[in-house]
Amino acid sequence: MQTQLESLREKNSSAAIQHTWAPYHQISYEMKRAIIVAEDSKFIQHHGFDYDSIRNAFEKNLKQGEISVGGSTISQQLAKNLFLSSEKTIGRKLQEAIITVMLENVMSKRRILEIYLNMIEWGNGVFGVEAAAQHYFNQPASSLTKEQATYLAAMVTNPRYYDNNRQSQHLLKKKDIFLERLHSARIP
Repeated sequence: MQTQLESLREKNSSAAIQHTWAPYHQISYEMKRAIIVAEDSKFIQHHGFDYDSIRNAFEKNLKQGEISVGGSTISQQLAKNLFLSSEKTIGRKLQEAIITVMLENVMSKRRILEIYLNMIEWGNGVFGVEAAAQHYFNQPASSLTKEQATYLAAMVTNPRYYDNNRQSQHLLKKKDIFLERLHSARIP
């Protein structure tokens, strides 16, 4: 959040971050399911690492000759977002792995998901699910429908771009895919 605020203030000195904490019980059931479908379908089952996703991402990136796909779990992303920079180095990935193990050992899955939903970026200066629900739908996170939740979940991979391109065909297609898969999500 601090990095994004500094970037926004380079263009506008009075820029501010939109962020309001939403307790777990005030985040819609549909939003919790949508983010799990979009970001980490095995969230309930693993202990911080989804080795199949990591292997698949590694193989795809190796085949393409660049890092285009990630295999990080919600726990890994939370470790990075809370404590580390976004640089893509082996050292940072090792630190992320250590912090992920620590998070998984001291926090419940419910708490990890609550913090994750409250910390991730959802647009230009928009952080957390409550700010996203207000920013895009003028309603609280507790009231998000299946369609709204899957739309927000589809934005997570490139939130600033989608904030400016809200009717992107790619975004709408991802939303529809997540909507079809929503029934499979299990939340803590």
